[in-house]
Amino acid sequence: QVQLVESGGGVVQAGGSLRLSCAASINIFSINPMGWYRQAPGKQREMVAHITSGGSTNYAAASMKGRFTISRDNAKNTVNLQMNSLKPEDTAVYYCLGVYAGKNYWGQGTQVTVSS
Repeated sequence: QVQLVESGGGVVQAGGSLRLSCAASINIFSINPMGWYRQAPGKQREMVAHITSGGSTNYAAASMKGRFTISRDNAKNTVNLQMNSLKPEDTAVYYCLGVYAGKNYWGQGTQVTVSS
């Protein structure tokens, strides 16, 4: 069983930045890959970015790669999402995903609201 706990969400003005963090209950080297997803009101959950245990990254769209950065902090056992130049359309609940032993584990989500 893996527990993932997100933090770092909040309310920010357009153009601002937030840093989300996902803390895992086990060593993150065992969880591969890990990633961030988001779900806006009335929309389906969508991928934001993934990162493997080796540090390879994949972003859902070029626009996200230019503004969002996913990273791993092995010392703190966390996966982070740095979000810059935020736009109102980035408003969503952001979820952490971890794949462990062939199963998907999700965090409870953290709300990000970008005001115009």
